[in-house]
Amino acid sequence: MAKSVTLKDLWAEFDFKPNKNQEEAILQVDGPLFLTAGPGSGKTKVLLWRTLNLIVFHGVEPERIFLSTFTEKAAHQLREGLKTLLSVVTNRTRQPFDLAKMSVGTVHSICQRILSDRRFSPDSKRPRTPRLFDELEQYFYLYKPSNWNRILEASGFADQEACNHMVNLTIGREDKGSRHVAVTNAITFFNRLSEECVDPIEAKKKTRDPDIRRLLDMYRCYSRDLSMEKPFGAVDFSLLQQKALDILNQNHAAEHVYEHVIVDEYQDTNTVQELLFFKLARGNRNICIVGDDDQALYRFRGATVENLVEFEQRCKTYLGVKPKRIGLDTNYRSRQLIVKHYTDFINRCNWRREDGKGYHRVHDKKIRAHSSDGKPSVVASTPGPPEDVFSEIVGLVKKIIRQKKVADPNQIAFLFPSLKGNAKAKGFKEALEGAGLKVYAPRAGRFLELDEAEAIFGLFMLVFGKPKSEGPFSQDLMKYHQWMKDCTDFADGIAAKDKQLKGFIADKRRELELVRKDYEVIKAFVKRDRWSDEMPFTSDMRRRLAEAPGLSFRAKKALNSKYLQMVIEQRMKEKDPFKLKYIVNRATSLDWSVLDLFYQLNAFKYFRDFYDAAEVDKDEGPLCNLGIITGYLARFMDQFVPIITASYLDDEKLQKQFFLSYIYALYRREESEFEDQDDPFPKGRIPFLTIHQAKGLEFPVVVLGNPRKRNWEASETEKIARALTGRGGEPIERIGEFDNMRMFYVALSRPKNLLVIPHFRGTGQVTSPPLKQMLDEGDMLRIPEFDLRTLPEADHDSEDLGKNYSYTSDYLLYKKCPRQYMIFRKYGFVPSRSQTMFFGSLVHETIEDLHHLFIENRGKS
Repeated sequence: MAKSVTLKDLWAEFDFKPNKNQEEAILQVDGPLFLTAGPGSGKTKVLLWRTLNLIVFHGVEPERIFLSTFTEKAAHQLREGLKTLLSVVTNRTRQPFDLAKMSVGTVHSICQRILSDRRFSPDSKRPRTPRLFDELEQYFYLYKPSNWNRILEASGFADQEACNHMVNLTIGREDKGSRHVAVTNAITFFNRLSEECVDPIEAKKKTRDPDIRRLLDMYRCYSRDLSMEKPFGAVDFSLLQQKALDILNQNHAAEHVYEHVIVDEYQDTNTVQELLFFKLARGNRNICIVGDDDQALYRFRGATVENLVEFEQRCKTYLGVKPKRIGLDTNYRSRQLIVKHYTDFINRCNWRREDGKGYHRVHDKKIRAHSSDGKPSVVASTPGPPEDVFSEIVGLVKKIIRQKKVADPNQIAFLFPSLKGNAKAKGFKEALEGAGLKVYAPRAGRFLELDEAEAIFGLFMLVFGKPKSEGPFSQDLMKYHQWMKDCTDFADGIAAKDKQLKGFIADKRRELELVRKDYEVIKAFVKRDRWSDEMPFTSDMRRRLAEAPGLSFRAKKALNSKYLQMVIEQRMKEKDPFKLKYIVNRATSLDWSVLDLFYQLNAFKYFRDFYDAAEVDKDEGPLCNLGIITGYLARFMDQFVPIITASYLDDEKLQKQFFLSYIYALYRREESEFEDQDDPFPKGRIPFLTIHQAKGLEFPVVVLGNPRKRNWEASETEKIARALTGRGGEPIERIGEFDNMRMFYVALSRPKNLLVIPHFRGTGQVTSPPLKQMLDEGDMLRIPEFDLRTLPEADHDSEDLGKNYSYTSDYLLYKKCPRQYMIFRKYGFVPSRSQTMFFGSLVHETIEDLHHLFIENRGKS
């Protein structure tokens, strides 16, 4: 317990002045707590200070706190903030605090910890943890013909195309025979079943629909096959949560591991997560949940907003006690009229339940603005056709930038319900670029169609060769082949302007040809001497192989290596000799990988200019995109091959697997993601985001790029899940309406200083009804009437909770090379040859295991 510092001392030092409700939430430490947190209400700071209060002033050990966040970014912010605050406490009191064992992260990361933490294991031994498949790995696993065919056979189908049609019709409402589409639909369905804890055998008893029964058989086969993966099974993100819950249910003591369970963004939790949280909190009944049902956006991922709306009743059901409710209802982000606008919007929907008993939302929130600035902060365009609206809003944006109302164009965000194929997004992008303004919109189209991606993959095809593929081609494959041609044409243009790059490509091609030739020489030699790939490799075989006629100096050098000779002899002594195949691959492998090739190419002028621009804060967009590419290349190496051997180059295996399988899958899935933990939007560019991407963010100026989204019918997965589980929820026919209200509410509550709404009129121009009502009522200020002098300049304050820097990974790296620090630490580039487990962590876990083994054996003696 700290004795020479008080909580209010720390608040004063960090200039934190909580309001009455924030202070009450921070100080409330006993029993369940329900925090309804509106936009900009400072909930992150409340969580931070409440956690500090528990650790410093109530003696709760950090490892006895469970703090779940929706994103790793939020977890990182809280952990860094806690480190900063606790370091001040330590300086004052000389009491150290260790956060290493504290469970802070997304529910998925904490579930991984539960599976490997002996505190949850019934026998107190460290469990063998299954391999975790992320979304892309899950897709590749199911898309693999052998796996997909096995799952189809479990459903009674012998014909793949017929089964694909069944899956796509039943789940996706589309009559297609595409395996890609079927796998994508199956993943959605399987994940929902896992999140609802559906037992496929029991579920089959609840339906007579033959197609749903087949899908349940497929899910059962999929789950079983993953559990049998070597060495310890595998799980996807949804099965991971289910497995963690199974572990908890096997051990009554698990209920007492955590003294406090704290969950952020509770409106976006699902069924299995709710069960997990209440199970962990059952022992001490200290569960604190924070959320805003009006910002629930993730139904399409299985989230259940009722978890938050009905939390008070569910808390009584699971824990036998009603939670204390505190409303964090003061908005510290936005000016007065912005807050008035979005609260007016959300109240234009009838949220009352059909039986008249209660509401489908927490209806009695009293959201208000802290700001006393009542000057205009919401403006709409003059009603008109899209081209006129684009022009008027772009003109306003130019004035805002020119008059320095924002410090950088990246402080003006355009938000859209969706970006891909969106005519409004395309129109705004063209209008902005036509006015000389750069846009950062990786999700507006395929990420792979950006210049940086086409340049890298085009150059890769110039080095490795473009893969050959025989028809007939599907429409997707025809588009992909055109993309590959566009890439190579683009790369040819880059190389034509850079003689050094052209020479580099020629050198790489000669190197590839050399290892291919060595491989053919060795294959001929092996065949002549009648050796087999699996036969033990001896020192005599090494000598003979090194003398093979026609072998290059490079291959001979590799085979004559003293180190190789020593290792071969050592393995023979241990009676575990190498196989011939391994030695052949070693002798004919390249000393560079696809990630090495990326970095080698980045040394040339075309890419070097991107680094120069980012270094002086001129334009960070291309570097952000290149950082994404390193992640994809590292994933390919991890998923398929870490090194390139001549056998992998033989018969175009590399080209086919890399371009016609891996990159083609990214192309079809339209992969695109970029999230930087410190500065998520590149300087010098105006970000285009989906409203889902913008959740949790704020911008000085926000333009709602498209005020329309159809109220889509509930998905088939939603309908089937409800039928199989018997769980209720919001009226199925109103789900589209409710989801759209919440989505636009999130968009309208992102701006700090100015909200701009386009008012489209004309043939085919439709606006969502509540927004149309507000635009048509006539009291909204229009852009020509807006006095820009009333718009305050964007300040530089942020929700920065403090950042800790490491001497080794921050200071020394920066001292060694500032540019390296920039690309690896700031832009998240994946370093080459870095995909290994950190040695220190392995040593720590091994020592801990030995310690517990010693205690266990001592207890037996």
